[in-house]
Amino acid sequence: MNQIIDDSAFESLQAKTAARQFFAKVYAFMFAALLVSGAIAYQYGTPEFVLEYFVTEKGIAPLFYVVIFAPVGVALLMQSMANRLSFSVMVLLFATYSLLMGFGLTTIFLVYSIGSIVSTFFITAGAFGAMAILGYTTKIDLTRFGSLLYMAFIGIFIAGIVNFFMHSDTLGYIISIIGVFVFTGLTAYHMQQLKQFALNANASETDKNKMALLGGFTLYVLFINLFMSLLRLTGSRE
Repeated sequence: MNQIIDDSAFESLQAKTAARQFFAKVYAFMFAALLVSGAIAYQYGTPEFVLEYFVTEKGIAPLFYVVIFAPVGVALLMQSMANRLSFSVMVLLFATYSLLMGFGLTTIFLVYSIGSIVSTFFITAGAFGAMAILGYTTKIDLTRFGSLLYMAFIGIFIAGIVNFFMHSDTLGYIISIIGVFVFTGLTAYHMQQLKQFALNANASETDKNKMALLGGFTLYVLFINLFMSLLRLTGSRE
């Protein structure tokens, strides 16, 4: 009996250790991507850069559309081809996504004050952290909840594309309000899903590395979208 208890305790300890190592990789990928995107956005978020590369005499330059919509293709490729792509290729795609997002975020420095951007970032970090802890610790199954949130996410994604061309402040405000709830909820949902995977002792090291990268990528995307939603709602314009 003591041997069974000891073995059970040892296996539990091993699972917790493996989970900590897994989430360390998840957050390493996430924070590295945020650092890259933030550094690029800050470095190139100037009127000179935007006017030279993203604006033409006829309006918005084609390069801006590439920067805005290319990440969607990269994300779909990573999600749909994860089993076929090598880990190194996935890292390259993640790096490409964070670079594109960084250039896409340059425009916020022309619209919002630097103080507003910084304060919104910390508000986002607080909300994100709280929902991540909730998702990790809750005993409630969030699967159905996550499915509903994904339906809402698809809806606001389509609405966002439409509003990109319509430039409706009212629609943009509504999208941002819904987005705050959707992205915080999805953060909790994905943390629960990642926890379940992290405690799976049968996963191979390759699968764990890929899932850590995909987990970091997903949390990064949710963080950026939550940040942008809050910035549109609370940000002080220049």
